[in-house]
Amino acid sequence: MISRGSKRAPNWRTRCLMVALHWVIIALVATTFYAYAALPDGRPAPDDVLKNWYGLILKLVRHTPTYSPPVASRAFGYLGVTAYEAVASGSPNLMSLSGQLHGLTPLPKREAGKSYDESIVLEAAISHAAQMFFDHTGPTGQRALAGLGSKLQSDTAAGIAPEIVERSQNFGESIADHVALWAKSDGGDGIETMGFPSDYALTPGPSHWVPTNAIRMQQTPLLPAWGNNRTFVIPDGASCALPPPPDYSEDPNSTFYKQAIEVYTVSKNLTPEQRKIARFWTDDPMLSPTPPGHWNSMVLQIMERQHAPIETYVDVLARLGIAVADGFIGCWHEKYRYDLVRPVTYIRRLIDPTWESPILTPPFPEYPSGHSTQSASAATVLTPIFGENFAFDDATGEADGLQPRHFSSFWEAANEAGISRLYGGIHFRAAIEQGLEQGRCIGRYVNALKTRK
Repeated sequence: MISRGSKRAPNWRTRCLMVALHWVIIALVATTFYAYAALPDGRPAPDDVLKNWYGLILKLVRHTPTYSPPVASRAFGYLGVTAYEAVASGSPNLMSLSGQLHGLTPLPKREAGKSYDESIVLEAAISHAAQMFFDHTGPTGQRALAGLGSKLQSDTAAGIAPEIVERSQNFGESIADHVALWAKSDGGDGIETMGFPSDYALTPGPSHWVPTNAIRMQQTPLLPAWGNNRTFVIPDGASCALPPPPDYSEDPNSTFYKQAIEVYTVSKNLTPEQRKIARFWTDDPMLSPTPPGHWNSMVLQIMERQHAPIETYVDVLARLGIAVADGFIGCWHEKYRYDLVRPVTYIRRLIDPTWESPILTPPFPEYPSGHSTQSASAATVLTPIFGENFAFDDATGEADGLQPRHFSSFWEAANEAGISRLYGGIHFRAAIEQGLEQGRCIGRYVNALKTRK
């Protein structure tokens, strides 16, 4: 935990070593030769292309400094649409999302009567998109991008007529260019000062957010204007608005005080299972693929186990990407509308000045819980696809020493992600419960998208 009264976190060395270790891992990715299920001619199938690129993207999210959860959610949204449109352009079963997503104009079309290779189209689209969306990742990330791109480009083109290779690659890149140009106008392109605006004025009063650590950059909150970004499918950031949190009060008999006591009491008496849950869903930037990456990882594991066809892969990943991206826009809109104080601030001020939250308190307002909103949005989208009682195991954190967890449904996972933030001491119960409601609202908009002809 970070000691908020100190200039330097006591576990800073450990965190740096973890980051360094994962940079070593990502460096190995750049030179790794990937196994393919392969087409009959031995080339990687489209689903192999997709799995390999998403595997690297999850690592790039983890190791690109500006990729906080909202920024990561945006990338997953646009990358999901890119992959979907690349496949839909040649599929008799899928229809384009242009005209359904805000501002997405008709995409390039294939030349009639000309041959295209589906693996090459998809590889070129995702490779080009990844290079654009992660153009400011570090040198190791750039080497990983180049290494995987070179390997997959060579493998997908093996034995294919040069004119088909060139046509397919150019077309795939044109899809990525179209989506990237669309993305530039959404309000979330180009993050300065790591997303912490130096000129932000804190709102006075005890009910409002104040910095929760001594890190100089984080004396202003993360991405205060994110809720004003153009959304993918919900009308705007205010579309799934929430009722206000319980009235701020310092009266021990008030609902607000009782919620703080609950956080404090639970944190002091965590069971081993509750500690596991809090740790499993921590999803810290730079130490994990972040919350939206966690859900994408979870779904990739499921679809690989099911040997899902490529049309299902891209349909699910596009819907999930849109759900978490709009989830963070909607959540951030409400966070800065209410600008509520964090438990650590309130508890230290009124209950116990020495109290530490079991996990790190992130640097932005409390209400609602981002984990809850995006997880409920994801569960609302995934449940109709896979089923109400679809059971699965999630091994997202296994490489970090976290044991896989079993869930009997996506809603069990979403509810656990939500309550993990109370166990971690960073959210009041109202933020969790209302965040789940907001996610349900956002997910219903995503479910209304038409993807099948």
